[in-house]
Amino acid sequence: MDGVDGVDGVDGVDPGTRGAVTSTVGHDAAPEDPGLDRIVTVPNAITLVRLACIPLFVWLLFGADRQTAAALLLAALGATDWVDGFVARRYHQVSTFGKVLDPVADRVLVVTAVITITIHGAVPVWFGAATLAREVVVSVAVLLLASLGAKRIDVLWVGKAGTFALMFSYPAFLLGDGDARWQGPFLVLAWVTGIIGLTLAWVAAGSYLPVARKALAAGRRARTEGVAS
Repeated sequence: MDGVDGVDGVDGVDPGTRGAVTSTVGHDAAPEDPGLDRIVTVPNAITLVRLACIPLFVWLLFGADRQTAAALLLAALGATDWVDGFVARRYHQVSTFGKVLDPVADRVLVVTAVITITIHGAVPVWFGAATLAREVVVSVAVLLLASLGAKRIDVLWVGKAGTFALMFSYPAFLLGDGDARWQGPFLVLAWVTGIIGLTLAWVAAGSYLPVARKALAAGRRARTEGVAS
């Protein structure tokens, strides 16, 4: 759930608005990197696999009634969020398509997890609503900044940390939802990481305000200089 993940991308600006807005969460690259137009790459394949596993998670939770299996799959999907970006940078397979697809996958995963686990009853409605509200605020901000021509905004570490903590807490809420003795520690862990993650996510959203103003001004200045030249 990395919040504001970059404008042409902001964390979202995740995720779920990465067409018009490019995120730097997963596939960071300098403008001069070659091969940005590639689509068929290993990192993009990894991201697509993560996306394809989301319906499986929903089926495990509601169709097969396999709560533990669904929680473990969600935890794996959240834990591997860094893999596609690492592979892209390490093996020079950064692509424009990947910079769009990776945040989209993150946003879809976050929103799906929050809604389904809240409906399941493992997470309080207020907690799920607070998480979703942050995603909506960030997504709307990203779209607005992109439409106004703002320059790229790199993701802040606090946003990454908040998203990571939330993606850890939601599977933990699922694992802790029950009366078995082994589930108690997972519930405690879920609340600790969840509160930390939610706090950091909203702090990150607020921290992007001054950055967004500068990016907007820079974007307008670049357009003005382009017209003048």
